Amino acid sequence: MGIELLGGRILAPFFGSSVHIWGSIITVFMLSLSLGYLFGGKLSTRSASLTVYGAIFIISAFALLPIALSSQWLMELIFLSIEDTRYGSLLASMTLFFIPTVVLGMLSPYSVRLLVKSSNESGQVAGKLYFVSTLGSALGTIITSFYLVLWFDVNSIIFGFTTALASLGLLTILISKIKKSYQVE
Repeated sequence: MGIELLGGRILAPFFGSSVHIWGSIITVFMLSLSLGYLFGGKLSTRSASLTVYGAIFIISAFALLPIALSSQWLMELIFLSIEDTRYGSLLASMTLFFIPTVVLGMLSPYSVRLLVKSSNESGQVAGKLYFVSTLGSALGTIITSFYLVLWFDVNSIIFGFTTALASLGLLTILISKIKKSYQVE
């Protein structure tokens, strides 16, 4: 949600912040998340491991970097190429947010797969995970919109999100290695 909110800030100088700009951003995020859920679920049936899970976090961190590093010139290029702000904002949203949001969307179904031990508890585990996920999204929305945008520029916030995701990924892989070393002994 933090990245989605920042999307409005990134697109506004070029395309404005009207309802169709927000419609473009929300549409891209919804489509990207739906594909991420699909791909994450498919991947989780093939190789459910903490190492792969950590790698998804790290890949999502790297996928966010172009937003901070390339958004200015990309927005300018798209703005100058497409006159209609509806379609320009849709293309800009796709260009910047599609890939990182697909990768981030993979985390939820993969989390369910790692947490479910038996089919009898799958509904309860999924419910708890979606509760935590939605609560985290609400907190992320409030923190980003009420505080972070006041204290930091957009790129600094994105670099912060990138650092947090990469750190979580590395920590997950480290935990996986430690668990494996205890299982071997």
